[in-house]
Formats: sequence, structure tokens, C-alpha cells
Amino acid sequence: MTAHAATADSSADEGMPRAATVLVASTRAAAGVYEDTTGPVIASWFADRGFDVLGPVVVADGAEFAVALGRALDASPSVIVTTGGTGLAPADLTPEATAAVLDRELPGFMEELRRRGTATTPTALLTRGVAGVAGTTFVVNLPGSRGGVRDGLALLGEVLDHVLDQLAGGDHSTPVE
Repeated sequence: MTAHAATADSSADEGMPRAATVLVASTRAAAGVYEDTTGPVIASWFADRGFDVLGPVVVADGAEFAVALGRALDASPSVIVTTGGTGLAPADLTPEATAAVLDRELPGFMEELRRRGTATTPTALLTRGVAGVAGTTFVVNLPGSRGGVRDGLALLGEVLDHVLDQLAGGDHSTPVE
């Protein structure tokens, strides 16, 4: 266990549970054309880690997503993970809506996600998702594919406790061996 993981876990023990919001950008799923399968995976992943989870909230791409993102940020969760709307279709505006609310971008997260994804799916490099910080909330756009979500959650699992510890004012402690 790392020193920062212990710090992040202690906040939940002190009665301050971490909160996660899951937003799904999918016009077809919002209209009931098909059932979203990625949002529940993300919500379950957070619940398994002890987060209070809101969602998945399924909304149409574009303007409706931007409104939902603003509402989610108003609640100041620890983290917001989105899925969908990161491709090249005209309505895929999740990255633009997200970038508009970020105070600081974390491009390395998405660079690594794209790098890992292209190992099995060459088109993974086309995801335009962004990651960063809005206030004290860590915001990450994952692709709408099951594989992209799987890769994104694996990467998120490697850095989430450290990110949340840093946002809470933690230091750069080295891992305890």
C-alpha cells in the first residue's frame, strides 16, 4: 500500500466518503434505441471501491451532455467519469464540453489511454477525450466502447488514489515498501 493510498482511504474512514458521478453521452441510448452497457460497468467499478456513486446518467450528445456535466460539477464529486461522445461524429462534443469546464488539463492520462488502446485496437488513437481538474473534481472522458472503458478503468485504478490525495492537499510521499 502506498502512503498516498492510505491517505485517500482514510478520508472515507473519517466519515467523508468519496463520491463519483458517471455520465454517458449517447443520443441513441438516451432515446431508448438501445441500452447503454458502459455506464453500469463504470458505476460498479466505483461502488466496488467504496465510492458513493451517482449514475450512470444517460444523456444525448452535445448540448444536453454539457448541461449534465455542469450539474454534476455543481455537486462537487471527487471524480466524474464520462463515456461516449469522444469520436469524430458531428455530435461527439464531449471533449469540447469538458475542456470548457476544466481549470487544468492532465494530457498524460489520455495520451497513455490512447497508447494502451492502440495495442489491440488501432482506432483507439482517434478518441478525443480529455482529462483534468475542475475545482477539486477529477474529470475523465472515456470512449464509449467496452474496450475503451476497460482500458480506461485499468489506468484510472493506477492513479486515482494519488490524484484524489493531491487534490485534497496531500504531499508527494513515496510508496511504502
